[in-house]
Amino acid sequence: MPFFDSSFLLLIPAFIFAIYAQIKVKSTYNKYKEIKTQEGFSGYDVVKKIFSNNNINDVAIESTPGNLTDHYDPTSKTLRLSEDNYYGKSIAALGVSAHEAGHALQHAQGYRFIFIRNAIYPVANFGSMLAFPLFFIGLVFFKSKFLMDLGIFLYIGAVFFTVATLPVEFDASKRALVQLSNGKVLTDEELGGAKKVLNAAALTYVAAAAMAIMQLVRLLILRSSSED
Repeated sequence: MPFFDSSFLLLIPAFIFAIYAQIKVKSTYNKYKEIKTQEGFSGYDVVKKIFSNNNINDVAIESTPGNLTDHYDPTSKTLRLSEDNYYGKSIAALGVSAHEAGHALQHAQGYRFIFIRNAIYPVANFGSMLAFPLFFIGLVFFKSKFLMDLGIFLYIGAVFFTVATLPVEFDASKRALVQLSNGKVLTDEELGGAKKVLNAAALTYVAAAAMAIMQLVRLLILRSSSED
């Protein structure tokens, strides 16, 4: 069966890395979620402070349900923080909140990669949903090279999106740490904790990119073996 052939083994290291990244981000976040900061700012306070210091007046800040559901929506210019981070006054809450504010800064300051990533997203999202069904229908049922190639082509868009996400996320974390330091929101020791939270979160994006690349390699191997 092509679903569990020997090429499936390529995914195991990426899968293990993805599990490790999830465990790492949760354990690191939970650790620093329990440590309150000296200044006592909430995540909302920090975002407001960062926006004020950078003359950003057109981005709404909202709380949203869920755990680590924080995100910046460039379409509506809305920054949404999970309730724990919106109201929270911990190192973790401030680190994550500042990271999302970093995305708003990227958007406001014309950071190239965030516009590239946002432009790719609709195509990548559509392609990722169709890529595997098309490929395996072509491989298993119709022996169609055209369907397999179309599936691979669509999946390349999804891979490109995950890779393009990396510089966007790294840059947002870098901006966050600069803002937290320059704004005197965190002490040097607290800043070190915030950096650990953001570095752990970055692992999840690296893991996603690694999994996507290995999936693409697997599809290419299966496509090649179908000609034998």
